[in-house]
Amino acid sequence: MEELRVDAYSPPEIAKRIAAVAEKKSGLDFFRMFVLAILAGVFIALGAEFYTLVVHDSGLAFGLNSLVGGLVFCLGLILVVIAGAELFTGNTLIVMGFIEGRVKARQLLKGWGIVYLGNFVGSLVMVLLMYYTTQWGFHGAMVGGKALLIANAKVNMSFLEAFMRGILCNVLVCLAIWLAFSGRSTIDKILAVIFPITAFVASGFEHSVANMYFIPMGLALKGQPDVLAAAQGMAGQPAMLGNLTIAGFLVKNLIPVTLGNIIGGSLLVGGIYWSVYLRQFSFGSLFRVAQVGFRLIFLFNPRELSPARVAANFSSFYSFLRRRPARHRPLPRDLTTLIEEETETKD
Repeated sequence: MEELRVDAYSPPEIAKRIAAVAEKKSGLDFFRMFVLAILAGVFIALGAEFYTLVVHDSGLAFGLNSLVGGLVFCLGLILVVIAGAELFTGNTLIVMGFIEGRVKARQLLKGWGIVYLGNFVGSLVMVLLMYYTTQWGFHGAMVGGKALLIANAKVNMSFLEAFMRGILCNVLVCLAIWLAFSGRSTIDKILAVIFPITAFVASGFEHSVANMYFIPMGLALKGQPDVLAAAQGMAGQPAMLGNLTIAGFLVKNLIPVTLGNIIGGSLLVGGIYWSVYLRQFSFGSLFRVAQVGFRLIFLFNPRELSPARVAANFSSFYSFLRRRPARHRPLPRDLTTLIEEETETKD
């Protein structure tokens, strides 16, 4: 039975809880995982819609407008954390369970795939619903114009720019999840989420699941004359929409941002905290985590995006994950064990 306490969970306790939850999440059946993933896509899309509505004509200075937008976008992750849903970006922390040996490579990749697809479905459902609400026509179609400008900006970044913004985004998202695991009440979890999520949105970082709503919404609205006119008025010049296509969405944004999200969450948060709290530090284990990261970077070659090439890279990556590193001696489970061993040695 867990000890009754009112203070927050400590970092080593958070690491153990996340590894245990990773094992439970990987054991969910397809139906539950997929439905919860759809819900997460809907929740994040609600945050994105709220963001678009609030910032389209706030009249504030750029910094304050970004701050307010970040605050209202927090709705999405608050719903995911409190109401319960499976979000791909947060689930990159499951890599902690994989490195611990509690989650198999097949479970990891299968879970990521199901959740990613479910998030996409949920986001597209919200695009459909929001389109037929005609909310985009509010305020002289300026709400739709802002949605169009947001989508267009996201498909006009370089691969490297989108990738780096994806890394930094999911560092903050996974830190928000990490902090939420320290809380013991609903208020604790909400407060833990607000500042990291506000920071990533205000900083202009890229979230793959949010973009599953933002960009398709722009694609749906680009044929509306009123929206085009409003966007032109807001931008002060005709909107250049050449990259706002399905191919531009996938190649210019979704693929690099998704890869960046995986690196930021699994390597820079999950991998680092695992090496600190769940295993004794060793260059061998850290090297393996780094290998996973670099192989993920090159899973999709941005210059060779043919299905055959992607499939070959994915097969190679899966084979790599299935190899388990040899362990010649048992390693301490966490820092508490390390401290106890050092005390016994001194005695």
